[in-house]
Amino acid sequence: MRRLRPLVGLVALICFMSLRANAADVSKIAPMLTQGGYVLVLRHGATDESQKDVYPFAFDDMTKQRQLSDQGRKVARDMGAAVNTLRIPIGQVYSSKLNRAIETGSLMSGARITAVNELTDSGAGAASAMANPNGSNAKIGDAIRALVNKAPASGTNNLLITHKTNIADAFGKELADVKEAETLVYQPNPSGPPTLIGRVQASEWIAQAEAHEKN
Repeated sequence: MRRLRPLVGLVALICFMSLRANAADVSKIAPMLTQGGYVLVLRHGATDESQKDVYPFAFDDMTKQRQLSDQGRKVARDMGAAVNTLRIPIGQVYSSKLNRAIETGSLMSGARITAVNELTDSGAGAASAMANPNGSNAKIGDAIRALVNKAPASGTNNLLITHKTNIADAFGKELADVKEAETLVYQPNPSGPPTLIGRVQASEWIAQAEAHEKN
């Protein structure tokens, strides 16, 4: 058993380093985004777990959808304020057709939201799909990657708000651990899959904006 301990420790270290490799250095990413040309893929904010989705979805009936919680709304507003402080220009905003995603985008950007099928919950609101996204919907995945590879207008960044199941479909099961209000920053790639630049938590955007204001 003692002989196994160094090996276990090494495996744990490798796993930790792998996770950190995906983490964003926000102080470097934020200045890049001020120039535009990137796509921010965001999982919607925190929701009210006492509410449940009814499937087939009724997009015009808020009583049949899980909505943002008060904390989810606050974080979306705070992220929007942080993006403004960091002078990150947002261009086109695409969203799931579910209100929790539309509201996240609206509170964050204040812009007109374009709701599209490919960003709408591919897990059909099922708790089992959300608990263990398997990334198996190839059609949805292809459509999302094509949307991420769509070049933003000059000097802007596009914003996409979606669900963890759709993120797994588009970018693999290894990203199924995406947190609520977490941002995946991508660089469009016209000749292949978009390039992941980094993963940024809501708290990191907010902290970076606070640091920026102090300078």
